[in-house]
Amino acid sequence: MLIRFKKSFEKIAMGLLSFMPAEKDLKQLQQTIKQYETENDWQLFLWKEGEDIVGAVGVVLKGEEIVEIQHISVNPSHRSQGIGKKMVTSLTDFYKNKKVLSNNLTEPFFEKCHDKDKK
Repeated sequence: MLIRFKKSFEKIAMGLLSFMPAEKDLKQLQQTIKQYETENDWQLFLWKEGEDIVGAVGVVLKGEEIVEIQHISVNPSHRSQGIGKKMVTSLTDFYKNKKVLSNNLTEPFFEKCHDKDKK
């Protein structure tokens, strides 16, 4: 289930985002979390399976029509279970009147999700 990020989930979100190659540095990671907390166009969502938060997906709203996925990460112990695909699908449903796109960092994963749709 896709849930909105709250300050009480900050450590969990930082842990999940730290799996992204560009977020390995603690200062960079703290800056990224701060952007999600303070900038209205930056939205962070977490993925909950049962009682556990196992994924994170962050987007930037680009005008009225585009949502760009900035970050997407799944806890390594929960990978290969379709959670990333579920996050992208839920995000697309959440922003049903907007076009959901990837950026350079998230494009390989995003394309992988869509390739599975074509099979």
